[in-house]
Amino acid sequence: MSYELIAILMFSSMMLMLMTGQRVFGAIGGIASIAALTLWGTGGSDIPFSAAMKVMKWYPMLTLPMFIFMGYVLSESRLADDLYKMFHVWMGPINGGLAIGTIGLMVLISAMNGLSVAGMAIGATIALPELLKRGYDKRMVTGVVQAGSSLGILVPPSVVLVLYAMIARQPVGQLWLAGILPGLMMAGLFILYIYIRCRIQPELGPALSEEDVSSVPRAEKIRLLRSGLLPLTIFASMMVPFLNGWTSLVESSAIGALAAFIAAVLKGRMTREVFETSTRMTLAISCMFMWIVLAALGFGAVFDGLGAVKAIDNLFTEQLGLDPWVILILMQLSFLLMGTFLDDTAMLVIVAPLYVPLVKVLGFDLIWYGVLYTITTQIAYMTPPFGYNLFLMRAMAPPEIGIKDIYSSIIPFVLVMLGSLILIMVFPQIAMWLPNYVYGK
Repeated sequence: MSYELIAILMFSSMMLMLMTGQRVFGAIGGIASIAALTLWGTGGSDIPFSAAMKVMKWYPMLTLPMFIFMGYVLSESRLADDLYKMFHVWMGPINGGLAIGTIGLMVLISAMNGLSVAGMAIGATIALPELLKRGYDKRMVTGVVQAGSSLGILVPPSVVLVLYAMIARQPVGQLWLAGILPGLMMAGLFILYIYIRCRIQPELGPALSEEDVSSVPRAEKIRLLRSGLLPLTIFASMMVPFLNGWTSLVESSAIGALAAFIAAVLKGRMTREVFETSTRMTLAISCMFMWIVLAALGFGAVFDGLGAVKAIDNLFTEQLGLDPWVILILMQLSFLLMGTFLDDTAMLVIVAPLYVPLVKVLGFDLIWYGVLYTITTQIAYMTPPFGYNLFLMRAMAPPEIGIKDIYSSIIPFVLVMLGSLILIMVFPQIAMWLPNYVYGK
């Protein structure tokens, strides 16, 4: 049996195992172990073991529990409530202002947590009821919450980009910097769409009445502004020392976690229940990510040992004569397809052994490709009929919002995200300028 056929058999077996409902790390790691032992005997166990040891020695891995803990402390202590109250007061007087404020809320939540699911949960529980109560169109606001939550895996500290860095063996700091401008650009395009749409159709996002605006004293507005800026202060305390070279990535993550904990204590919201929930969820998610990364690296080591990447590159570029850009676009389309039934982490670890080395062989920058990956997977999350975020929204939304509303609400925002993806593909410097500037390339 040729190595190419063995590689195809491994990949198809892994997909079959996943379709049976097996845990992601079990399916991927199990296939890798069986293949290694079958091909090379007991000595084959050294291949995935060596890959696992690389993770154990990878110092930035310590950032994962820190960032996850920081995000859960801020969300469980309800400090995010102050953010929305701030946007409610300061942005409410203009048409669509609360929806625009919700996008701003999502950007800040992303900077606090790094997980899109957390942004979705906070948006659906805090922003969505308020927007509906103020007379906003239900389809408009449903799309706003889903689109805003998509920024969670792009704006630093993105947990998914940390995982990508481990698997692609790229610097986390450069990936985070590469995600900042695309994330802010996408948020800006969302805001521009909401503003223009609500100017044309004011009934979709009515402004707050003068009575509601005047009922809030100026002193209260200033207090809310200070409270709402607290998460920004936490983010700055973590990122400024890192970008200036005063602290390492791990030290910055520890500063962020400690700052979030202190803020919750000073606000009187660090209860026993909040601390226990935050700690428990941090442990659960960190362990899940660790197992998935271990399995992915083990699979990738066996897959690469077969020479599968070179065989696939030869098939596409020499035998089929495809241009590298065509291959890249086909890879992005495959993400859209997989996103109908897998989450972003599963998509990454399934295709990383194949795609990441192939991208490098084709001559593309792996930092730039990490940004493309995150955007494409979030588009896949929101693409009917089986988008992951669509079902999360259905579970969290009030009864008056049906599945038809959820599906139709996301269409304009998906188009905006596709436009952003195309812009970054055509103009790579949107993603690469900031890391190149900071790291002096």
